[in-house]
Amino acid sequence: MWLQISLTVDKSRAPLIELLFENLGAQAVTLGDAGDEPMLEPGPGEMPLWQATRVTGLFAGTTDPDELRSAVNQALSTDAGRSLALERLEDRDWERSWLDLFKPMRFGRRLWIRPGGTAIDQADAVIVDLDPGLAFGTGTHPTTALCLAWLDGHDLAGRRVVDFGCGSGILGIAALKLGARSVVAVDHDPQALIATRDNAERNAVGDRLQTVAGSELESVQADVVLANILANVLVDLGPRIAPLAGRGGQLVLSGLLEDQATGVANAYRPAFTFAPPQTREGWALLHGVRA
Repeated sequence: MWLQISLTVDKSRAPLIELLFENLGAQAVTLGDAGDEPMLEPGPGEMPLWQATRVTGLFAGTTDPDELRSAVNQALSTDAGRSLALERLEDRDWERSWLDLFKPMRFGRRLWIRPGGTAIDQADAVIVDLDPGLAFGTGTHPTTALCLAWLDGHDLAGRRVVDFGCGSGILGIAALKLGARSVVAVDHDPQALIATRDNAERNAVGDRLQTVAGSELESVQADVVLANILANVLVDLGPRIAPLAGRGGQLVLSGLLEDQATGVANAYRPAFTFAPPQTREGWALLHGVRA
């Protein structure tokens, strides 16, 4: 049994709701037409949305719907929870139906995320095998794409990495495939930690990846700290995230809208010096270095 929730919003807010559902533990998220608006064939690299977009999240059947409504209201500072449509669904092979929609994607020059062992025609490709499953995070959201492209563009050889808010483990696993020495993957959701461990084993990097519940995380000194979560959470957890980066350590923050970048960066200054934000489809990534 599953719990499916849907919220109809203007297309400008759809990516925010998508990321919110992911952070609340959605095991899959889809975006669809909430009206009857025709959609022409998109051009390469385009991800157009309908003016009225329905964002749908699939949650475990044990999820408390009242807690979900409350969490949505708190995150959005509105009474949007009243507009949530909830539906109980019987078991079915959701993973396979999602896989039908998920194609290989390249990030940066050589990093690929692929489902089902699809052939990649690139001699020096670095491949992460990942099918939609226990936790969302397959590279489709702009913030995840920004993080993957950043990883591909930096030398990670021998680096110690923390993936804070790991979801499916996609960022930590990609870091290991790109040469990182070790990864500590952190999340508050037990399902995310299970998915991360399973995905790490599938990619033959399980021996270099450690999963830790957020409440049990002890002091770690990493060379690279990744945190792809919502802006308000990045600010609130700044005192916990910032110390994880050692001297000269790099901090990569995403999950924030372009107009939130300054506020998030200010929460980590003066300990970190930030480069100009990298942006994609209205979302931003901050790269800072510990002073």
